Amino acid sequence: MLSTHLPDLDALEVLLAVARTGSLNAASAEVGVSQQAVSARIAAIEAQTGVGLVTRTARGSTLTPAGMVVAEWAARLVELAAELDAGLASLRHDRQIRLRVSASLTIAEQLLPGWLVALNAEAARRSQPRTEVTLEATNSDTVAARVRDGSADVGFVEGPAAPRGLRSRAVGRDRLLIVVRPDHRWARRGRPLAAAELARTSLVTREEGSGTRHALDAALYAVLGTDYPLAPPALALSTTSAVRAAVIAGAGPAVLSELAVQDDLSAGRLKAVATDGLGLERTLRAVWRGGPTPPAGAVRDLIALAVNRARSR
Repeated sequence: MLSTHLPDLDALEVLLAVARTGSLNAASAEVGVSQQAVSARIAAIEAQTGVGLVTRTARGSTLTPAGMVVAEWAARLVELAAELDAGLASLRHDRQIRLRVSASLTIAEQLLPGWLVALNAEAARRSQPRTEVTLEATNSDTVAARVRDGSADVGFVEGPAAPRGLRSRAVGRDRLLIVVRPDHRWARRGRPLAAAELARTSLVTREEGSGTRHALDAALYAVLGTDYPLAPPALALSTTSAVRAAVIAGAGPAVLSELAVQDDLSAGRLKAVATDGLGLERTLRAVWRGGPTPPAGAVRDLIALAVNRARSR
């Protein structure tokens, strides 16, 4: 730990101004304070360090031999501090214009494109640089891992709970739907589908680690209990698009985000099946490392935009 005898950078810059100019008056003009303030600051430095640094004469002010040594050290320290300051400014700039995003497939495909267009439109409105975004679309477990290890600045996940060890903020709500091909027997059923029947059915699902799969399992266990056996998947696929295509091809029912199947429902390619007593709504969350407030810059701007869009829906 540094001692209390070490002057702060502002004080050292005053000393260096005196060394360069040879007078308190000229030093005051250089640093932009009064001559009395410069004199008081030099006296304070000498008292703090316990070393005489400046000799005052009628012809001006000169550094003592000890003062010249201290000024040489101070010049190196101030130069390094300036490099640090410039480096931090560069990092702040990078944080504002470069953004690494990892998002669950539903959010990456259905919501993030609109969010990113709006983010850059807002930057243009404020005459700010365009944000350069690197986006990885993957499952929610992988998103959380990317944010934890620092390879993503921010993540967006779906599922029944926030990932452990990360900060989170809700950025929207979504609903899962049971969908089938129009000629499937469930498309013509007259009563809602019970949780037990759904649990006994082999579904076309996303892979392990998917937020959609986590949410479905949690909804079934909440009704049936965690010991209730779930049927193995008919197919486990790595993308929402592949699941939709498999259902349309006749591979069986699936549970998918309402956001992902809106066009298929409107076009009649898929039919939604009513359920009885299953809580299939879920929260969409932004996740990040660090403090309770999202990091300043593009991360915070993107999360705020997502929250505002969810409120206006």
